[in-house]
Amino acid sequence: MAALAIAAYQFLPDEMWWLTGWQVGIGWAGVAALLVGAHRLPRPERLPWWLFAAGVFSNSTGIAVASVSEAWYGLVDLPTPADPFFLGLYPACAAALAVLIRRRDPRSDWPALVDAATITTGFGLLAWVYVIAPVNLGDPMDRLAHATEVAYPIGDLLLIAMTSRLLRSGGSRGAPFWWITGSLTAFLVGDCAWVVLDNLGVTGEVLELPWVQRGLESVFLVAFVLFGVACLHRGAREVAAPADARPAGLGIGLLALLAGASLIAPAVLAAQTASGEVADGWSIAACSAVLFLLVVARMALLIRHVERQARQVRELARSDELTGLPNRRAWNDELPRALERARRNSEPVAVAILDLDHFKRYNDTFGHPAGDQLLKAASAAWHATLRDVDVIARFGGEEFVVLLPAAGVGDARRAMARALAATPLGQTFSAGLAVWDGVETSDELLKRADAALYEAKAAGRNRVEVAGQASRLAA
Repeated sequence: MAALAIAAYQFLPDEMWWLTGWQVGIGWAGVAALLVGAHRLPRPERLPWWLFAAGVFSNSTGIAVASVSEAWYGLVDLPTPADPFFLGLYPACAAALAVLIRRRDPRSDWPALVDAATITTGFGLLAWVYVIAPVNLGDPMDRLAHATEVAYPIGDLLLIAMTSRLLRSGGSRGAPFWWITGSLTAFLVGDCAWVVLDNLGVTGEVLELPWVQRGLESVFLVAFVLFGVACLHRGAREVAAPADARPAGLGIGLLALLAGASLIAPAVLAAQTASGEVADGWSIAACSAVLFLLVVARMALLIRHVERQARQVRELARSDELTGLPNRRAWNDELPRALERARRNSEPVAVAILDLDHFKRYNDTFGHPAGDQLLKAASAAWHATLRDVDVIARFGGEEFVVLLPAAGVGDARRAMARALAATPLGQTFSAGLAVWDGVETSDELLKRADAALYEAKAAGRNRVEVAGQASRLAA
């Protein structure tokens, strides 16, 4: 329906009130769609849509105010009574975007912020050189008019910054997200077209062509409609849904945009050099310096992220995914070090291998998820009974190993008895215990503990057996 209304706009009579009424009607229809869609959402989720509705209402109402001001009062020079309405779009939409960004990314996302700043700085130089700087704000006769003229590109830069940050946010990327992005892009495209025509000095000439003027005005009508389409979509609620933590990424599209923004300063310098006069050297230099610092900051954040990921990979490589305990690799690194410390300090050290009794039968009876829960609960319960200096690791399957520094046979037996009593869900384990003889290798020590484990199983399970050749060591 909205598409038909926009298409029909191209064929309306060339009469101001027809055109004005049609534009305002489409704008207010977009506002109505936003209010209806927001009413369907839970009350806490309505705020950004209300803000979008306020911006669209202000901007579309400005069309009517501009027509009345021109037709009845002859007010066409800046500032007109319509300018506050047109400018009202920017703070309202920026506030709505700020709410969405905050809800989608509750935590600070510095890489996204730096990316948005880089894009905005690059386009900000274009706005300064071709729109803001040429305006003589020092002329007291036209100061308010010039300030009004400057307010539009500043508002566009605000939308560019917020839209860039929204695109770098986490959360759902469903249809409503892209409708919002499309609407904001349409506003920016329309404003940029006006700026380009104005800088070429052909605004009046070009806009005298009805198809050009109506085509350009249709861009803003599309922007009005897309907000309403986004809010009425069934996925509108997901737009403000918090996102899970996700790694900072640099896709090809984002890299291209960042590269393009970073090249704006040298491109402007090249253009002015080719024209024979570098009129904005200081502005270009300042923009280049800011862009350089932003690129350095982005590289630092990226390097820090890579280092953090590398640490996480190393930690994951040494920990068991299910129980969170050290894994076999970590155990194989720790045991030789523990034996060397025991050698230097002339202290005993004990090793135990634990195996949950009848674990396969438990899995077959209750299912593998229940088996995983048993492994997690048992390992946590056993860990709680050990000393801070003791180490428990998952050796594989339902088998665990325990390192007991400075523990003789008696201390090690008591530690294993406490762990056996703490086994949850009415389950038991069999364990083989070996105390280092001061000479054997770590593999030999584990082999003795493993032999004792098999003795425990053969003796009926639910017990701790001490390996031979360890009885000569004092408790």
